[in-house]
Amino acid sequence: MFTGIVEEVGVVAKISDNSMTVRAKKVTEDLKLGDSIAVNGACLTAVSLDRAQFSVDLSPETMRRTSLGRLTEGGPVNLERALLAGDRMGGHIVQGHVDGTGRIMSTKAEGDSIIFRIRVPKRLNRYIVEKGFVAVDGISLTVVKRGASSFTLAVIPYTLNNTNLAALSVGDRVNLEADILAKYVESLLDR
Repeated sequence: MFTGIVEEVGVVAKISDNSMTVRAKKVTEDLKLGDSIAVNGACLTAVSLDRAQFSVDLSPETMRRTSLGRLTEGGPVNLERALLAGDRMGGHIVQGHVDGTGRIMSTKAEGDSIIFRIRVPKRLNRYIVEKGFVAVDGISLTVVKRGASSFTLAVIPYTLNNTNLAALSVGDRVNLEADILAKYVESLLDR
């Protein structure tokens, strides 16, 4: 389980159809083989590591469901280690199970924040609620407004400067994870 609070922006050192190596400093300090680590919001397993980098395997399902296959060597990725019992819960419950991808439709300055408008797949839009949570590339963010096929987020300077969001452009794909509580409520009501 994760919180959606990005600990470090790493750099893709190498990527192929079935594996990826990421250069990082902070998250590798106590990372162990077999540990879960969120990379752009996707929960992956560290299969090799040293002080400067770690590698993960990429399954076909991960490549189909996420935007990881569009990453390039030298590109930034959001990193978060799994939550430890007793840690503060600064974001929201993020499983690292990406539900699908969205596309950045627009960005607009508003005060010192940037408003991101993201197109959301129809099947995920029902889980998006104003002032609710959504994980975008693993970042816990609050929805400003929901539309028929998109939602907006107000990103503060700290988040912009400490995640991969500043490197993204209109048209780029992002990983989306809907709030797990919304999915459980829907499942219970369907019964």
